[in-house]
Amino acid sequence: MKPIATVSRSATLAVLLTTTMLVSSPAFAQAAEEAAPNDEIIVTAQKRSESLQKVPLSIQAINTEKLDQLQVSDFQDYVKFLPSVTFQSGGPGFSKVYFRGVASGENGNHSGPLPTVGIYLDEQPITTIQGALDVHVYDIARVEALAGPQGTLYGASSEAGTIRLITNKPDTEKFYGAVDAEINNVAHGAFGGSLEGFINAPLSEKAAIRAVGWYVRDAGYIDNILGSRTFPTSGVTQSSAAYVEDNYNDVDTYGGRIALGVELDDNWTVTPSVMGQIQKANGSFQQESGLGKLQTMQFNPEMSRDKWLQAALTIQGQIGNWDLTYAGSYLKRRVDTQSDYSDYAYFYDVLAGYGSYFTDNAGTPVSPNQRIVGIDRFTKQSHEFRIASPTDKRLRLIAGLFFQQQRHNIEQNYIIDALGSTLAVTGTTNNVWLTKQIRQDRDYAAFGEVTFDISDKLKATGGIRVYNYNNSLKGFFGYGPVFAANFGTTTGTLQCFGPAVVSGSPCTNVNKATKDTDFTHKLNLTYEIDDDKLVYATWSTGFRPGGINRRGTLPPYGGDTLDNYEFGWKTSWADRKFRWNGAIYQLNWDGIQLSLLGQSGLTEIQNAGKARIRGIETDIGYRDGGLTLNAGMSYNDAKIRTPFCRAASTSSTCATPAGNSILAPSGSRLPVTAKFKGNAIARYEFPLSGLDAHIQTSVNYEGKRKSDLRTRQQAIVGNFDAFTTVDLSVGVASGSWTAELFATNLLDSGGVVNRGVQCIETVCGDEDNLTPSGGKFYDTVIQPRTIGIKLGTKF
Repeated sequence: MKPIATVSRSATLAVLLTTTMLVSSPAFAQAAEEAAPNDEIIVTAQKRSESLQKVPLSIQAINTEKLDQLQVSDFQDYVKFLPSVTFQSGGPGFSKVYFRGVASGENGNHSGPLPTVGIYLDEQPITTIQGALDVHVYDIARVEALAGPQGTLYGASSEAGTIRLITNKPDTEKFYGAVDAEINNVAHGAFGGSLEGFINAPLSEKAAIRAVGWYVRDAGYIDNILGSRTFPTSGVTQSSAAYVEDNYNDVDTYGGRIALGVELDDNWTVTPSVMGQIQKANGSFQQESGLGKLQTMQFNPEMSRDKWLQAALTIQGQIGNWDLTYAGSYLKRRVDTQSDYSDYAYFYDVLAGYGSYFTDNAGTPVSPNQRIVGIDRFTKQSHEFRIASPTDKRLRLIAGLFFQQQRHNIEQNYIIDALGSTLAVTGTTNNVWLTKQIRQDRDYAAFGEVTFDISDKLKATGGIRVYNYNNSLKGFFGYGPVFAANFGTTTGTLQCFGPAVVSGSPCTNVNKATKDTDFTHKLNLTYEIDDDKLVYATWSTGFRPGGINRRGTLPPYGGDTLDNYEFGWKTSWADRKFRWNGAIYQLNWDGIQLSLLGQSGLTEIQNAGKARIRGIETDIGYRDGGLTLNAGMSYNDAKIRTPFCRAASTSSTCATPAGNSILAPSGSRLPVTAKFKGNAIARYEFPLSGLDAHIQTSVNYEGKRKSDLRTRQQAIVGNFDAFTTVDLSVGVASGSWTAELFATNLLDSGGVVNRGVQCIETVCGDEDNLTPSGGKFYDTVIQPRTIGIKLGTKF
C-alpha cells in the first residue's frame, strides 16, 4: 500500500503551523480545578472534584505533566503504565481493553458482545461496539483508570472498569499556549514525527476559548515481502508482487479540538466542544509466522481509515446550594477497511477443494483469493442529567438520569474478483458474501449514591443504578442463492423471510431484539485513620447488556454480571513525600458472554459458565527534591469455576443438550491477562549550567498470557510470552523552551499483544493440516525501539 501523498502531509503541517504558532507546553495549561498543593492530583471519578488520596476506590491517574514525561501519545502508550489494564490490538483503532483479568477471549466481531470496560472523554461515553477510539493524547489534563465495576455511576460497559480522558478546559485567567515538535526513527523501519499545539485565549472576563491541533506521522516497520502460492483446485498461482513494500504499515493521524467556556453568571457555566480526528493506517500491524522478523506476505490491499467527530455540551450550575450538571454528546464515526482474506481461501481449498465452487460466467474456475472491503458507520448519542447536594453536609447525595443510543451500520464485502454473476450475492458484483446490518444498542438508567458520615472518621456509601437495555440487530448476512445451494448451505438469501429493511441488502434474514430491566449496586465503608491515611471495604457490581446472535436459529444472549469484593488503602507518609496505595479483591463473574466461531465461521455468543478472579494491585510513589520514584503492579489469578460448554448447559459435565461438549474444563485460566504486570519509573531533575535538566527511565513488564480459553484452540495458538520494555529520556529546559532526547522500547523487545488467524484456528492455524507451510498465525507486536528528539516552546 502506497503512503499518503507528501503534498497532503505538507498541507496539513502548514495548517497546523498557522493555527498553533501562539502556544505553550501542555504541562503549563491546567484548569483551575487541577491545581492542588503538594503535587496532589484532583480527580472526578465519583462525579465530584476530590483528591486522589481521598477517593475510596482503586484508581490510577496520570496528569498532564506525567503524560508528557512518559512520551504518551495514544491509547497503547498510557495503557502500559496502568498495571490493572490489559489490551489486545489489531492496529490503530482496533484495540480491546480489559481490567483485572475480566476477559474471555472476545474476537471483537461487529455482532459480538459489548466491551467490559467503559471509555469516557470528559463527561461523555465514547465506548463503541467495535474497538476503542484511538484518541490522540495532547493537552489532556489527566487519564483516570478506575479499576473494578463502576456500574452505579457509569453503567453499561463499565462492568470491569472505566478509563476517563479529561481534557484541559478553557481558562479565562490569561492567554497562553504551546507548540511541540518531534522527529523519531523506528528500528527496522523509517522516520516519523509530530507537530502539536494549542492556544488558550480569554474572550472576556467571563469567556475563553481553547483550540488544540495535532499531526502525527508514525513510521512503518512491517515489510510485505515477495512470495507466491498455488491454489490446488484451479492451479492458479497467486503473487504478492503488486503489494510488496518495506515499512508499509505507516500511519498518519491528524485532528483537533476546540472548546468554549462561558460563565453565564456566578453560578452557571456552559462548555460546548468539538473534537475530531482522521487516522489513515496503511498495511497491517502483524508479523506472519514462518517468515522473518517483522515480515508478512499479503496478497491483497490492506488499510484502514478511521474518521470520527464528537460534539459535546456540558452545563454546570447551582440552584440554591445544590449542583446541577447536564452532559450530552453526539459521536459520528466511519471506519473504512481493506484486508487480506486469502488464507481462508487457500486453506479451505487445500483441505476440502472449495476452490471448485468459484467460477466465472462461463463456468471456468477462477482464483478463489478473497479480500474484505468494510465500511462501518457508527453514531452514538448520550445524555446525562444529575444533581449533587452540598459536599460540606453530613449526608451527601448524587442522583441522575442517563440515556445513550449506539447505532452501527455494518457493511462487509467478501470479494472474489471475476466471480460469476449468478454466484454473487444478489445486487452485488463479485461478492461471495455480504454482511449488511444495522445494530442498535439503547440504554436507559436512573442512578444515585448516598454518603453518610457516621463519625468524623467513618463514612458509609450506598449506590444503585436501575437500568433498561433494548438492543436489536436487523439486515442480511450470507451467500447468494446459487452459490449457497451449490455449496450445500442455507446461509444467506435462502434464509431470508422478508424484503430488505436495510438499504443495500438483497433481503432480510435477521431481525431480532432483546431487552431487560435490572439493577446494579454498590456498598462502601471508609475509615480515615488520619488526614493522610484511609482504608475502605467495597461490595460493588457491574453489568454488560445482552444482545442478538445474527444466526437466526440461536436465541439472544443475556447480560453478564460481575460482583467485586474489595479491601483497599490510601496512605501518605513522611510529610507526603511517600505514597502507598493498594487493593485486594475477589471478582465473581457470572453468565459470561462467550464468543466463538461456529458454523460457516459465524460468531456465536452464549452465556456460559462462571469465573473467579482473586488479585492484588498496588502503587507506590516517592518524591523528595528533584528525585521522583513510582512503581505499580497487579497480580490476578483468574479461573473459570464451571466447565465452558459448546452449548449452554445446566450440567456440570456439559451432558446436555445432546451432542454438547466441553470447550474448557473447570479451573482453566482466563486468557489475555498475565498473572503479573508491573512498572517502575525513576526521574531526577537537577540544574545544569543554568538549565533545568532531567534524566528519566521506566521499565514495564507483562507476564505470560494465554491466547484462548478453549483447550483445543489454546493448544494450537499457544501462549503469548512475557516481555519487558525499557524507556529512557534526557532533557533540558530554559525559560519557555524545552528539548528532550528519548528512546522507547530501548531493548527492542518484540512483545506480542495479540495473535490471530484469518479463519478459524482449527483450519488456518492447525499445524497438523496437510499444507506445505502448516498453520498461519499473525502476531501483533509492540512498536520496535524508537529514538527521537522533542522540542517545545511555551508562552
